[in-house]
Amino acid sequence: MKKLWMLLLLAFPLIAHSEVKTEINCFKAREGKDIKFEFRTYYDPAAKWSGAAIKYSTSKESIPLAHKSTEHEELSNGRPYQYTTTWVEVIGGAVTGEYVMVSQGGRIDDMFYTNAKSKKRYGFEHDPLVESSPETGCQW
Repeated sequence: MKKLWMLLLLAFPLIAHSEVKTEINCFKAREGKDIKFEFRTYYDPAAKWSGAAIKYSTSKESIPLAHKSTEHEELSNGRPYQYTTTWVEVIGGAVTGEYVMVSQGGRIDDMFYTNAKSKKRYGFEHDPLVESSPETGCQW
């Protein structure tokens, strides 16, 4: 039932608006661990709606994320703004962690995950060379 609800929730904006854009980015752990995940974001600029989900390479299920905040700053004149976007991980109706992505222009500089319980923080790097598509996700 949960899967059906999530599918309907994600599909509804696609039916209601054809403006929804999907972006997929592939990440791997920096600490030498074999942890990989795909980060999907969904945007509908007309409805001012966005959503996201994380899917680890070892999992069949995606984890929904809720947008918490986006901050921007100008690091130097004439350069693109640096954006820091925070997404909250929600499992079983409870906040279990937080993802923070730092980007500038078309480049993703940092991605961090902090576990809500242990407060342990993990660093990930964007891997733009991994093939991906909305239909297949990251092809590890």
